[in-house]
Amino acid sequence: MAFNTEKNNMPFEVKDCALITRMGGVDTAVNLRELRERISVCPQACLFHHFSETLVRPTFDDPEFRNDFAVWSARLLRDRVLAERLGILNPYSFDSLEQLREVVVDIIDDRLSELPFIPSVPIGDDFIFMQAATVVFDCGITLERPEDLVKVFPTMSNSSIYYHFIEARRRTEDKTDDFTNWMQGFGSGCEKLIDAFKNVDFYYLTLPELKKTLIKALNPFMLKSCDE
Repeated sequence: MAFNTEKNNMPFEVKDCALITRMGGVDTAVNLRELRERISVCPQACLFHHFSETLVRPTFDDPEFRNDFAVWSARLLRDRVLAERLGILNPYSFDSLEQLREVVVDIIDDRLSELPFIPSVPIGDDFIFMQAATVVFDCGITLERPEDLVKVFPTMSNSSIYYHFIEARRRTEDKTDDFTNWMQGFGSGCEKLIDAFKNVDFYYLTLPELKKTLIKALNPFMLKSCDE
């Protein structure tokens, strides 16, 4: 498929990534009040890790809740109500991590006011606050035109898609993915492909599910590419 773009753009260097996790710098929490106190002061990197980096972390295996706070509330505190309230939060729907923090604290405050006691877990089941550094490395793949993205995308690793499609929203000024930012630099001609990416509701998908969803969104462009 030949995109009717108005100008050349800089090449797109495809990257991949891995996480190096470390302690978050705050004490662990053994009850709901301590969880509330720790969340109110923990580094933003902790919030990002427990809400967003669960996707690319190999140890995350909960199919129901995306963030670690909801998982801990359900599995260890045995508080299904709190877990569901925390579990519906999409961090990418907030303007900032600080706004997300405020909402999480408010949810826990509301739950504490409803309970006649402070739920706790046995020692050893504490919530451990973590944060991670993202190690980025080059894949050796360069995209020159939007047609290249359509052809190469199905071969990209899940972690590469995470880095460019999800993690990018923390880095880019307009909080969008790297692919969209790149395609916008070509001017008119990429609108339909950009819209196909923008219309993907990604947060509650696993990375394999996200890749399948994005490939499905790209299918019309792939078919045209094959025909032409």
